[in-house]
Amino acid sequence: MKFIYDKLHKNLLLKVTSWNALGVLVQLISGVVSSKIIALFLGAEGMALIGNIRNFITTIQSVSTLGLYNAVVKYIAEHKNNKSEIVKILSTTYYLGVVATMIMAAWLYYGATFWNQYIFGAEYQFEYVFRAMGIVVPLYAINMLSLSIINGYAKYKTYIIINIASSVVGLLITILLIWQFQLEGAFFAIVLNPAIAFLITFVIILNQRNFAKLIAVDQISKTYIKRFGTYALMTLISTIALPMIMVKIRNHIMITQGVDEAGYWEAMQRISSQYMLFVNTLLGLYLLPKLSSIKRSRLFRGEVLNFYKTIVPLFSIGLIVIYVFRKFLIQIFLSSAFMEMEALFLWQLLGDLFKVLSLVIAYQFLAKKMFWYYIIIETISLSFLYFASIFLIDQYGYIGATMAHFLDYVLLLIVLILTFRKSFFGPDRAI
Repeated sequence: MKFIYDKLHKNLLLKVTSWNALGVLVQLISGVVSSKIIALFLGAEGMALIGNIRNFITTIQSVSTLGLYNAVVKYIAEHKNNKSEIVKILSTTYYLGVVATMIMAAWLYYGATFWNQYIFGAEYQFEYVFRAMGIVVPLYAINMLSLSIINGYAKYKTYIIINIASSVVGLLITILLIWQFQLEGAFFAIVLNPAIAFLITFVIILNQRNFAKLIAVDQISKTYIKRFGTYALMTLISTIALPMIMVKIRNHIMITQGVDEAGYWEAMQRISSQYMLFVNTLLGLYLLPKLSSIKRSRLFRGEVLNFYKTIVPLFSIGLIVIYVFRKFLIQIFLSSAFMEMEALFLWQLLGDLFKVLSLVIAYQFLAKKMFWYYIIIETISLSFLYFASIFLIDQYGYIGATMAHFLDYVLLLIVLILTFRKSFFGPDRAI
């Protein structure tokens, strides 16, 4: 027992993993319960429509912060002991975020008809959802930036506690609103939950470092505006393009296969997002700050291999368990009405395994601000995902979307290994 304790105590990745597992467990339970409520009360059509608004919210959260989350994590991690640099980072981030958020809020509120048409189509009238989003979007931005600061300072426990509290409160609100107002209640829960998460973040960080004193308009830095600009473009490409591609794929399934089939595919995405929480949060919480501080190729190679040896085997076992018990999970997670989605599991799970293998390497683009590599490879990957999905859906039905998901991440992993071949297979060098 002492050996295990010492190993956990000395291995930062394992320490973060153990805390992260607790946060993910709570988020997983929340996701399972909310998906069950949606499946029972709203059915496959409701699942599909909610999927569109969830993807759109993801885009809005990134645009309202100019995609600066990863940039703030990186630079705070690098300069957390240098107060003058921290003041410049926080001041620049805050005021850039204010301008972007105000523009986004106005566009959402006054362009509600446009957004409704683009996300849902003319047959649905949900303009009020986008107006509500415009009102609360400033809180999204403040919450995201607050979390990026906490992450940058490596306050893992605080970060995870905030996520746990947000998940529990969000679940209660979702259940109440769907029970009372059905589909409209689900929409408002999705819109309100990130804003309520800000209130939780605000209460918790009151007892942390007083960041407000570090923000001053005369400390806005042109240097950091330029550095953030590169990060913003890198982040926004994926956080805008991917959710919108998901909307387009879902709408294509609705048109060519049917609304229920789109709901089955969205249910598969929800299940995937639940078990991917573990890896995604770990990548952002541990790997990005870690890679940002690494200066030698052998250390980068070692960190990637450490992640592969420590996390990927556990993740793979989890995927096998999910596949074996997929019918049971559909019954528990959703309902028997969703049993047709069983055919989606194999391709989705394989795709997610290759996704994890790829993301561990791809985070180096963000950590080292490899702008053009990131832009070109992300463009290739997203374009392949979209066109392969459309082609395979037309050929094989809605299962084609998960086939495209698998092929996309196999292609991405190959490209990433070729891109970083010198770091993986060459002699040690500065990076």
